[in-house]
This record gives sequence, C-alpha cells and structure tokens, in this order.
Amino acid sequence: MARKTWWYCCLCMLILGALMAFGCGDEEAVEEAAEQTPAAEAEHAEEAVPAAGEEPIRIGAVFSATGPASFLGEPEKNTVLMLEETINSRGGLLGRDIEIIVYDDETDVDKCVLSTDKLLENDGVVAVVGPSTSGNTLAIMDKFATAEIPLVSCAAAERIVQPVSPWVFKTPQSDRHAVTRILNHVIAQWYTKVAIITVSDGFGQAGRAVLQELIPAMGLELVADEVYGPEDTIMTAQLTSINDQNPDAIICWGTNPGPAAIAKNRVELGIETPLYMSHGVASKKFIELAGEASEGIMLPAGRLILAEQIADENPQKQLLLDYIAEYKATYDAQVSSFGGYAWDAVMLVVTAIEMGQSADPTDIRDNLEKILGFVGTGGIFNFSAEDHNGLTEDAFEMVIIENGEWVIAE
Repeated sequence: MARKTWWYCCLCMLILGALMAFGCGDEEAVEEAAEQTPAAEAEHAEEAVPAAGEEPIRIGAVFSATGPASFLGEPEKNTVLMLEETINSRGGLLGRDIEIIVYDDETDVDKCVLSTDKLLENDGVVAVVGPSTSGNTLAIMDKFATAEIPLVSCAAAERIVQPVSPWVFKTPQSDRHAVTRILNHVIAQWYTKVAIITVSDGFGQAGRAVLQELIPAMGLELVADEVYGPEDTIMTAQLTSINDQNPDAIICWGTNPGPAAIAKNRVELGIETPLYMSHGVASKKFIELAGEASEGIMLPAGRLILAEQIADENPQKQLLLDYIAEYKATYDAQVSSFGGYAWDAVMLVVTAIEMGQSADPTDIRDNLEKILGFVGTGGIFNFSAEDHNGLTEDAFEMVIIENGEWVIAE
C-alpha cells in the first residue's frame, strides 16, 4: 500500500512540474507555436484540396484508336495528346493546365456510349471532342443537350449538324460540300450518267442520301445505286451490276477498308470507268491498302494531305506545315486529315474558352457559335447559331492519286 502511495505522489509532482513549465517557462515558444498552427493546418488543407485555380481544365475525347476505324482514331488520339503537352508547355489555359481524358471506343457503338457516359457523369469535363465515326456520333449526340456540355465531333455526316443541335458541332467538311465538289468535277468532264456504291453505316448512308438528292438536282442521271456492308471485302457483284448500266463515272462513299477493296475489285474486273471516292479515305492508309489500284482515283480532300502544293498566300499553309512538322517530330509518322479534324476540335474549344475567359460549358457553347475566321487544318471556320460546321465547299481541293501520291486535280 505504501509503494502505491509513493508512485502516486511521484506522478502528481511530474504533472505539476510540466504544467508550471508550460505556463511560466517559455512564453515566446508557446506564442510561436500558436501562430504556426493555423499556417500548418492551411498547408495541409491545400494539399488535401487543390485550389480552384490549380485544377486542370478537363476536356473529354472519344476516338476509335483501335478496331476497324483505327486509321481515323489513332491519329486523332495522338494529335490531342500532343496538343495537351504543347498547350501546357506554353502556360496552359486561363493560367491552368488542360487535361484531355481520352477513351478508346474500339470502333464499337456500345463502348462509345459507355465512354461518353463516363466523361459526362464522372470525369468533370467541360467539353468533349470526337467520336471518330459518324455512326458513333449519331448514337451519343443527344446526351449533350441533357448534360449541357458541348460536343465537337470529328465525324463528317451532315446529319450531325443538320438540323442544328445547340450543343453539337463538328470539324470535318460536310457530305453536301464533298458531293457538290465531286459532281462539279463530273460535270466539267462532260459526264452525264453516274453510279454510286455506298457503305451501309452511318457515314455511308448519310452520303448516299445527299448523292440521291444532288445528282438529279444538278442535272445528272443516277443509273445505279448499290450498297455494301462495313465488313464486306468483295464487291464484284455490285461493281458488275454497275458496269452493266454503262455509267460515265462511279462514286464510292465509305471509309476504309471497303473503298480499297472496291478499288481493287474494279481493276480485277477490268472496269475503266473513272472512280471517285469520298473525303472519308483522305489518308495515306487508303493508298497503302489499295496499292496500284488507287492510281487515278479522284476525291475531295482538305489541304492537309497536300500542304506543300497549295499557294504560299493561302492562310492555311503555315499552320498545316507546322502541324505536319510537330506531328512527325513527336510520332515519326505521317499526318492524316483525320488527325487534323481532332486538332481543329480541340483548338476550337480552346479558342472558345479564351474568347470568354471562361471554362464554363455554357460559355464555351455560346462562344463556339461566335467563332469567325478560325484558320484550321480542315478550312477556315465561321460558326453561327445556324451553322455548327462553319465550312463551305471551298474547304476542299479535288485531288487525284498519281504514282502513289496526292496531286491537286486540274
């Protein structure tokens, strides 16, 4: 019992000594500690929750980086990641970094829908660029009005922007302008009878509708109208049927690999009728796939694939040469029109943010509609409330493939 009492007394004396030292010993140390505590707490708070000004501006992207449309999506993905690095190295946007969140839809519409839902519901993006294909864009575009977040598509179908959806824009030149450019070239050659062969996906059928409308409207006769599937690799039956109608020109509307197969089948069948393609094959990949069968094929294309051939005074020329040089230095690869569509999409969003000094999605949407004279890879964009593509037929050059290279057609 005496031992317990002794330990108890010692403990009380130790506690009393500590209290006296704290209360009377080093008042300056106590005051210093009191002053430092709020600062330390603030420092930890900043580490836990970044200041609003330091949060990146997040832009979403959905591309077909793999799958059948990877020739579209891979250069698009590469381009936006290159732009992210370039913009951030120059100080970012509104004093903040940008972060481009890229999903690969694998050229699958269901995966495109799931990726879009992630971007709109979970990732805090202020705008979305892509998808790569018209079918995937048409499948998701209604979601953006509900989310009130702008979409700038990298797909070409006119139906994406006609009728106008307030929250949806696109960068590729429209089907109608491409068809008009082809048919004007057809007329200039004194051809009168035209056959068409189109793929049965969103891009092909949108183009088919415009061809069916404009061929008779421009005084030409539609003598054959054939369709093939996206997975088809042999189209000799359709081409034989077309040849039986003795057309003056054939127009194929689709994206690789179908058009390359059609080019080969035409040569195999000995058909010499001039063949036009859509702007959906305006990449070196088409020439690689079609090989010698691509020789002499004509199509409307943006100026990116023949930048060195355009006049020095053209306002696009220096931009195109700079993009080509940066892409080649970054990826050691050739550019394509499709990567250019992604460049335009991101930079249009960036321009809209800079115009309004705001990364609010509604402000971005409003300022996209006000963009005039924007020099892009696909042309010079003039948006309005009535026009969410902003390009005209003048965005195209008619090109012909000669010796495996693109050449401006006379």
